[in-house]
Amino acid sequence: MNFQQLRSVREAVRRGFNLTEVAAALHTSQPGVSRQIRELEDELGVELFLRVGKRLTGMTPPGQQLLPTVERLLREAENLRQAARDCASHDVGPLSLAATHSQARYALPGAVKDFRQLYPQVTLSLHQGSPRQIAQMLLNGEADIGIATEALDQYEQLVTLPCYSWTHSVVVPPDHPLLDGEPLTLARLARFPMVTYDEGFTGRSHIDEAFAKEGLKPSIVLSAMDADVIKTYVELGMGVGVVASIAFDPDRDRNLRAIDAGHLFAINMTRLAFRRGAFLRGYAYGFMETFAPPLTREVVEQAVRQSSEGTAA
Repeated sequence: MNFQQLRSVREAVRRGFNLTEVAAALHTSQPGVSRQIRELEDELGVELFLRVGKRLTGMTPPGQQLLPTVERLLREAENLRQAARDCASHDVGPLSLAATHSQARYALPGAVKDFRQLYPQVTLSLHQGSPRQIAQMLLNGEADIGIATEALDQYEQLVTLPCYSWTHSVVVPPDHPLLDGEPLTLARLARFPMVTYDEGFTGRSHIDEAFAKEGLKPSIVLSAMDADVIKTYVELGMGVGVVASIAFDPDRDRNLRAIDAGHLFAINMTRLAFRRGAFLRGYAYGFMETFAPPLTREVVEQAVRQSSEGTAA
């Protein structure tokens, strides 16, 4: 038994049993992948995959039962490599971050700049996606740390930590009727076409819940993942925008005006997450504290212990 065999099994599941994609991911040939899987099956004495001819179509019941063990062995092997690297050089190596568009654009730049000054020899890579895509990157080992407002706390395989709370703002052109000084209400807001986030992004669920609670149905004419896109279409006169307050900058957004909407929609919490059981190098803890100062190494390690105890229970 060897790790290449285990990687072949794991990637076959991740790639939807497409051996061509598995071979590309593992930098080998398709016959090589098939051979690795067959050799492992022969050694274990069970077939892990269902087949039609030479094509894999799914996993057998024994395969489904053994897959978590395969993933755990590969995860521990990676943890061993990470621990060795951390012993050899504490402040040198890669750190992969995954974040939503809003977090990458507005929340991360300052933290990344400060982190680079503290750890100049760490190579950062930043991936963007939806909250669920970020969770999957963490689970697949493609990212070390994920940052999003939605979804991350719904995965038992992830340890999630609160970072900061935030509210929404309404953005409008300078001459908009909502700037008449009257209190902003959901009823007033619902009279105008609206441009806001896609479902599952940046507190959209709280926006929908607030209108539904009042029995109102806003006219959402455009939804997008990114606040800059939303603000662009507000400037074009398509409607009023609802964005994260952090996404509005009076100096940068000179053609727009912001109205605080914190009283209309529930407060949102941005969370940071990493895969349960993953070995975190010293500078990964450093990044977390840079991004959210309350998340010291002691706090993070305590959260990991409590999370592990809760899972065991």
